Parts: sequence; C-alpha cells; structure tokens
Amino acid sequence: MKIIGISGGIGSGKSVVCKIFVTLGVPVYNADDRAKWLLNNDASLKLSIIQLLGNESYTPQGLYNRAWVAAQVFNNSALLQKLNAVVHPAVYEDTEAWAKQHSDKPYIIKEAALFKRAGEGNNLDFLVVVQAPEALRIERIKKRDPQRSEQEIRDIIARQFSEDERIKQADYIIQNDDNQLLIPQVLELHRLFLR
Repeated sequence: MKIIGISGGIGSGKSVVCKIFVTLGVPVYNADDRAKWLLNNDASLKLSIIQLLGNESYTPQGLYNRAWVAAQVFNNSALLQKLNAVVHPAVYEDTEAWAKQHSDKPYIIKEAALFKRAGEGNNLDFLVVVQAPEALRIERIKKRDPQRSEQEIRDIIARQFSEDERIKQADYIIQNDDNQLLIPQVLELHRLFLR
C-alpha cells in the first residue's frame, strides 16, 4: 500500500482535492482534524499536556484551550518544541493505526499543512502539493472565514512554508488556480497511484 501526502498552504484547496479522492474511494486521513480530536479525547495526551503547561490548557469542561495554549507557546520556541514532542507522537500512532485499518487499499492519503519531502523522516511514498496564487488564496479564506482580517490571513500565510519551499518538496503539483480543471488533475494522479 502506498501512502500519499497532500499538502498546501491555507486556502490552496487541499481539502477540496482530498474530497475528490474520497469520491474515488480513497481513504483520507486529515492530520489536523485528528490532532484536534486527540487533544480533546486522548486521556494520556491530555494528561501530558496538563503536566507540561498546567490546568489552564483545558477548559473547565475538559476541552483543549487552543487560544490559551497558543498564547503560551507563541513566542516561546522551546515550549512549542516540547508541546510538539508530546502531540506529534500521538498523531503518528493514530495515523499508523488508521493506516492498518485501510491496508487492503492500493493507496491512502494523509492530508496535512506541513510535510517534509517523501521519505525524509516520514512514511510517504509521494508528496502532492496543491498550489494556488496568494491573492486567490486570500479571497477564498475571506469567504470561508469572514471573521478573519486580510492582515491576519497574510500573517498566517507568512508563517507557513513559502510556495518555493513546497514546490521543492513536491513529487507532484496540482494547480488549483481556477484556470485549470481540478478533477482531471486528480484523476491523472489516481491512475498513476493505482499502478
């Protein structure tokens, strides 16, 4: 079974691309969504985070206090590294268990905002990067998240990998620029991954 990574900057349309793969019967693991679920539901992960950051890292209702945690680690790279060292192994274990459940499939997809090049410290066979012009990405995010200001969106984009960095890591690129049809690009990769 091949493992394909799909990545792209905020607003690039990687989730739309993944939905197309799902309609083709390909299982898709969304690392960001699963991480959020684990942060709220994995008892040992919750305990580790509380031990690292304190009780304020969870609300009185027991939900992960994302805003508070973000404020703690925003300007503290050492603390952020410690937090990642707790969260990433839990997500990795969850990914491995999920992949085993789909071992009968020719290939599966892992969707995440960040990936290293396939084979560099990960179990990916190929990395697909979904690309779109920054102005278009900003417009998409404004429509999707109207509460975000344009400056806030630009700040998020600035913190992510640059398009040049993503392209260097990519084995394949999907252009989602509203000029090229998306489905034929996905179908071409689907046929390739089935070989």
